[in-house]
Amino acid sequence: MLVLKRSQRVGTHKGLWAGVSGYVERGEQPRETALKELQEEVSARIGQITLVREAPPLTFEDPPTGRVWTVHPFLFDDLGVDVRTDWEHTESRWVAPEELGSLETVPCLEETLAAALGERATLRGTDEKRRGAP
Repeated sequence: MLVLKRSQRVGTHKGLWAGVSGYVERGEQPRETALKELQEEVSARIGQITLVREAPPLTFEDPPTGRVWTVHPFLFDDLGVDVRTDWEHTESRWVAPEELGSLETVPCLEETLAAALGERATLRGTDEKRRGAP
């Protein structure tokens, strides 16, 4: 799995590891947003990725930010992306899914990955070990 370390220039969860993410704009479908964010955040192009699975949305509370997030989990297969991050991230890393627990991640990253993989997961958005410092 590709994880990205969030820069100090983003609005939330600075310095934590995350997947590619973004906001679904008005009039946009989540799949369109996912493809757009892959292009913007890691320089992925059509033909370099293929959609493997789209899971139902997950919703969870994020007390440190005072927000409720709805995440649309997607799983894409990398067919040769030369990962180049934008300003939102300071580094990228490929990790095995079982390594996520050893990283300070954004809330519910493990659950989002489980949903994208088609596995059952329990949301634990306030787990301090996984979430890291605000």
